[in-house]
Amino acid sequence: MTDWCEIVVGAAAAEVDEIAAVLAEEVPNAAAGTEIRGDEIVFWAPLADREQALAATREVVARLAAAGAGVDPDKVRAQPAMPEAEWRDAWKKYFHVTRIGPRVVIVPSWEKHKAAPADVVIDLDPGMAFGTGTHASTRIVLERMQELAAPPKTVLDVGAGSGILAIAAAKLWPGARVVAIDNDPIAVAACRENAARNKVELECSETPVAEIKGQFDLVLANIQAHVLYEMKDALLARTADRGYLILSGLLVAQAEGVVSAFASTGGAACMSLAPDAQDAQWAGAVLWRLRS
Repeated sequence: MTDWCEIVVGAAAAEVDEIAAVLAEEVPNAAAGTEIRGDEIVFWAPLADREQALAATREVVARLAAAGAGVDPDKVRAQPAMPEAEWRDAWKKYFHVTRIGPRVVIVPSWEKHKAAPADVVIDLDPGMAFGTGTHASTRIVLERMQELAAPPKTVLDVGAGSGILAIAAAKLWPGARVVAIDNDPIAVAACRENAARNKVELECSETPVAEIKGQFDLVLANIQAHVLYEMKDALLARTADRGYLILSGLLVAQAEGVVSAFASTGGAACMSLAPDAQDAQWAGAVLWRLRS
């Protein structure tokens, strides 16, 4: 079992939410989730990655401080975390049955839900992989998926995490071919386990998006903004003519720039760009792939 440490960032009380969002965007270990404890932001890293996580966090905090934020890179610290089994059980109290959009219902493996006839129920145990459906960036994609007019026959989920989006696709559109990729082997393992739990067939792997064969009617990418910039050409290349590309993981301040980058090549048109209804600091976009 992995040993963990907590990375702790002190911040001015009025700025903790905004700074937590920036850390989740720019520090890989924080992307799996942060916790606000008064005027401190906490996230977890494997003990073996302690120094790397501290250095990455201090670099981001130094830039924030230089821009006038109420943070101090010298006060970023690491401290022991409780054993994994204990903090995973403690975390469960925050993750309950959650309805997203008109049909999708996320049910943690430790809870029960009596489904309505039209419900698409996703039984989920995210383990150490990102994606419970409760984060705004995941919620945005699930909502946009349910708004599509035509069912896709092929779906690619890039940065699949726990597999929640890919599983939702397989359940919303039975018979569709769904491919889920992630560069983290822990996420790929969680994705496969959750697919089996939900009795759906997914093609899960660590294959880079640029090496995926063929094109897809729908491509999902809930990834940090700087990674979306890097993957732009590959994501567009995997999206079929007249197919859809849903982008998320974007702070509102980043969203227009990312969408403009995808549209600037003439490869895609923006169909919608909007913040999350519950957490307005996050936004998502639906792009329509023009004929290549």
